[in-house]
Amino acid sequence: MRTPTSPRRALISVAALSAALLTAAAVQPAVAQDSTTRETPAPAARTEAAPGTPAERLIVGYESGAAEATSNKAASADAEAKGKQAGEDVGFSRRLGTGAALVDLGENVTGSDVADVIAEYEADPQVSYVVPDRLNKPLATPNDTEYAKQWDLFEATGGMRVPGAWDLSTGSGVTVAVIDTGYVAHTDLAANVVAGYDFISDTAVAVDGNGRDSNPADPGDWYAAGECGQQTGSNSSWHGTHVAGTIAAVTDNTKGVAGIAHGAKVSPLRVLGKCGGYDSDIIDAITWASGGTVSGVPANPNVAKVINMSLGGSGTCSTATQNAINGAVGRGSTVVVAAGNSNQNAANFSPASCGNVITVAATNRSGSRSYYSNYGTVVDIAAPGGETRTATSDGILSTLNSGTRTPSIENYAHYQGTSMAAPHIAGLAALMKSANPALTPAQIESAVKTNARPLPGTCTGGCGAGLADATKTVQAVKGGTGTGTTYTSTGPVAIPDAGPAVESPITVGGRSGNAPSALQVGVDISHTYRGDLVVDLVAPDGSAYRLKSSSTSDSADNVVATYTVNASAETANGTWKLRVQDLYAQDTGTINSWRLTF
Repeated sequence: MRTPTSPRRALISVAALSAALLTAAAVQPAVAQDSTTRETPAPAARTEAAPGTPAERLIVGYESGAAEATSNKAASADAEAKGKQAGEDVGFSRRLGTGAALVDLGENVTGSDVADVIAEYEADPQVSYVVPDRLNKPLATPNDTEYAKQWDLFEATGGMRVPGAWDLSTGSGVTVAVIDTGYVAHTDLAANVVAGYDFISDTAVAVDGNGRDSNPADPGDWYAAGECGQQTGSNSSWHGTHVAGTIAAVTDNTKGVAGIAHGAKVSPLRVLGKCGGYDSDIIDAITWASGGTVSGVPANPNVAKVINMSLGGSGTCSTATQNAINGAVGRGSTVVVAAGNSNQNAANFSPASCGNVITVAATNRSGSRSYYSNYGTVVDIAAPGGETRTATSDGILSTLNSGTRTPSIENYAHYQGTSMAAPHIAGLAALMKSANPALTPAQIESAVKTNARPLPGTCTGGCGAGLADATKTVQAVKGGTGTGTTYTSTGPVAIPDAGPAVESPITVGGRSGNAPSALQVGVDISHTYRGDLVVDLVAPDGSAYRLKSSSTSDSADNVVATYTVNASAETANGTWKLRVQDLYAQDTGTINSWRLTF
């Protein structure tokens, strides 16, 4: 699982504080590294590139010991003081669920005005980060009943092989938070919808006549020509309802479409309205969805173990958003995000480039990357997203509404987009969590990727581990054909600092046939900077299975985890090895022990 940038590894340039930094331009941090040394620590405060329009608000994270980190009064006084220094009208707006402060810059600020305020915060050693409050948009490419039309679930070529998984799990007991445009009533989904929340704080964006409240109903996100920075207008998308239907539409009810995790519940969290939605609202939605506390919002009665975000914009993941995601994952929620629809490298988009998420690219009916889908090394997995330019029926069919502006009659429609691909993986994650409630977000991601199949078609630029296979993945986490027999290593093995790979063996004998499709590999490694390490399982025939990649930003200690490996192609008997290599100088470690459970 990718992790966020750490000051110990990253050298981030903050010299360019021009208006361009605060617009949709993707400004990349300068990162210097080699194979043997670490970089100079980054400055305590930093700004980051962001999508959307020039900033009207900033998200400010304070060091934990600062009074402003916990006191709204102190944060308000600090905002006022910094505003005076910069010659601008700056005010504290509210506290986000992560503890960061939302700061209002007033109206009609220019890029240089914003840069002046940022410079004041940046110069304060008590500020750990300051980022613009970015505007995000839905990531669907929509156009305008019926399981037989859901090729994305069952077709041999481009489908995700979902029906076989239903014999093992339907997602019961799991709530999936859909952070999106909210929910418009639909009888093919209503039985699986539980209470959510409307997190849109800006009434102009909300359209429903008020700010935050407990009603996540989608009033429509249409806009007229000339609005939202667009020359032409657009009808309401009902985007969140389409996404929710793919995850958990009611199934076996003699109507409409089937949901991937139709035994699960969906909690709609409204963050996108007219022209999109702000990072600050999304951050609070992520926090609340996963059971965190958000000031002024009642406790969440339907904590989600899976979060779907089919939204985003250009610019790399900000520290503010990353902190919210880290908090959600730390509370046990798996976060699934869309890669984006710009036919570009997903590393330049957020939240696709965030750490601790499953980033999903879109494939078409023939199993190739959809022409619009983003790609690249930050993509973890691919799933059906459709491609309606070939035929409307080649899109993803789900629940919708016929209203062009406000809600009208419920219907179904084919959409295309990575917004449609992401809920396929969110649904799969719900199936997995229901089948094995002990799974962590890291284990869910690992199993999804380990059990993927090669793309039937092509993917220029990289589509992660391949096309997700729901049946194989749920079988793997459910236990497959394993017997529960465990084999353990005999002694510790030292890991040399920035040295060659070392191996710890386990000899397996007396078994018949191949290893199971859900071979459990338990690892206990002591190390003072686990991001230095690459960890592989080596089968008796020499085939290597990557358990953990290196990361220049994972500064935590130790690797204590259980990985699920599809080893069904390997003969069970023989000598298996855990291979570990330390790629960077400065920290050392030991393979304390490891085990194989068949």
